[in-house]
Amino acid sequence: MFMEAVVPTPRDRQARVATWAAFFVQGLCFATLLTHVTDLQRRFELSDGDLTLVLLLVPVIAGVGSAAAGFLAARYGSALVLRISQLAVCVIVVLLGWNGGLTGLYLLSAAFGLAVGAVDATMNMQAVAVERTYGMSVLTGFHAVWSVGSMLGAGANSAFSALGVDLGWSFTVPVVIGAVISLAMLPRLYGREEERATAQAVETAAARVPWRPIIPLCLAMAFLYVGDAAVSNYSTVYMEGALAATGWLVPFAYFAYQAAMLLARIPGDLAVRRYGPAPVVRLGAVAAALGLLGVVVAPGPLVAVVSFGLVGVGLSIIAPQSFSAAGRLGAGAETAIARVNLFNYVGFVVGAAAVGTINDLVNVRVAFIPAAVLVVLIVFLARGFQPRAAEVAARQG
Repeated sequence: MFMEAVVPTPRDRQARVATWAAFFVQGLCFATLLTHVTDLQRRFELSDGDLTLVLLLVPVIAGVGSAAAGFLAARYGSALVLRISQLAVCVIVVLLGWNGGLTGLYLLSAAFGLAVGAVDATMNMQAVAVERTYGMSVLTGFHAVWSVGSMLGAGANSAFSALGVDLGWSFTVPVVIGAVISLAMLPRLYGREEERATAQAVETAAARVPWRPIIPLCLAMAFLYVGDAAVSNYSTVYMEGALAATGWLVPFAYFAYQAAMLLARIPGDLAVRRYGPAPVVRLGAVAAALGLLGVVVAPGPLVAVVSFGLVGVGLSIIAPQSFSAAGRLGAGAETAIARVNLFNYVGFVVGAAAVGTINDLVNVRVAFIPAAVLVVLIVFLARGFQPRAAEVAARQG
């Protein structure tokens, strides 16, 4: 399934830790912003329709950022692009916390989308390079660290809300910590030539592949992010609107989602090594769909939080395995990873638009049904995550 496992050098371990740091900071910034969605809605007196427009703006422009990152990374290496774009994400999130104008909200949201798209693509390029070096599944572990950062971002919001901390400082404190970590750790990422060396090692064992093997990965990524967009963008709206939750309990659903995702990702690589990616992806899709249906029918906060947690468990493995499978496609893997990542935003756009529209027309409970339906379809796409027989034979030869 993977190249033969090797003993990593101290340089390889250094790059792995630096990539962990990039994932942690990205999760921290992302959760800090998303769990404040209802706060920003109140600050700017946005209607549900206006809120949906803002939420759609980010992933649309993030797709542009991801595509640009693929081009720039092929030319200059993903490390340089990642270091610049992640610092930009931190600065923009802090500015969003202090911004008081509606025009500023739209401009900063657009800038956030551009930068976050570049970060998403390039940090996964680094993670794939590390996985190639180690010769076994380690990519899910990086996404587990993302969940740690995201969980801490949501937890900080709950704590600051309970303490009555000003919104600007609630944005600033966790993100500044993230910026310091990023500045200290990201210079240790694989450089351009080191990253290319890992790609060349894969290319000796696998031939170039056409677009066709990427399609199941792209669709699975899109469908999973429809579910993720529903939870990320509307869990706080759901807790307030459907269950009349208040205070610290409002962002706690997203905290539970990320905590469950983390717990599932910790043993995720071991499960993939033992059973293969396809069976694990299938099981995850079923669990996530059941969790989304639980959200639809939840009678109170306890069932809702448990259901959001089940969604996190189910979706936890699908994104990292999508990137891992793209990274095994041989030559031009950076482009393949960037293209798969692009469907992250396709799913996010579809998810935010569908949930927002149904929320406006019906209610936020019913809005989660389309996400459940699309997540189920991943079961039928899971076969595309399994390495091709020719590829496995080449690597064993």
